[in-house]
Amino acid sequence: MTTVVLADDEALLRKAMAALLPLEGEITVLAEAASGESAVDATLRHQPDVLVIDLEMPGVDGLGAVAEIRRTRPNQVILMLTRHAKPGVLRKALKLGVQGFVTKSAEPAHIAKVIATLHEGKRWIDPDVSALALVDDCPLTDRELDVLRVTRDGYSVADIAAQLHLAEGTVRNYLSNAMQKTQTRTRHEAARYAREHDWL
Repeated sequence: MTTVVLADDEALLRKAMAALLPLEGEITVLAEAASGESAVDATLRHQPDVLVIDLEMPGVDGLGAVAEIRRTRPNQVILMLTRHAKPGVLRKALKLGVQGFVTKSAEPAHIAKVIATLHEGKRWIDPDVSALALVDDCPLTDRELDVLRVTRDGYSVADIAAQLHLAEGTVRNYLSNAMQKTQTRTRHEAARYAREHDWL
């Protein structure tokens, strides 16, 4: 039996997966989470065999939650769900140690199969996800993307520095580089440009 925590802010999809996955394989859903923060809490509390987490959630997103979980449970097995394989995201997820990547449109039977595969210690990346992720035309570095990702939430430079554990001067340098590369005038314009080009 494989134990799972499900994290997705879309209640209908999350509830459907919680009901259907046990029917498709030997899976027990220990808990559900509707945000990145609650995904971290549920994973650390229940210690599932596999965390199934949505990439895009309000507040702390899937990647942020994974990074937080990794600090306490470095060997946690993680399957990430996404609607769009944005360029650069797959690379960052793999750097964080995510073992599986599946589109949210996948059938429950397929997701259950991937969960079993990951529980066996293997990796899985859906072919359509990897094909899209290979098209990476983003000129921004991972750190520049990090500061833009936080910028879109409306934080000040000091807030961004505190959240990413960087010096304020370093954050300003990253933002300046990002604005130059995107040919924009403000950090908010740069963040919007990056979103429109599916870099975030």
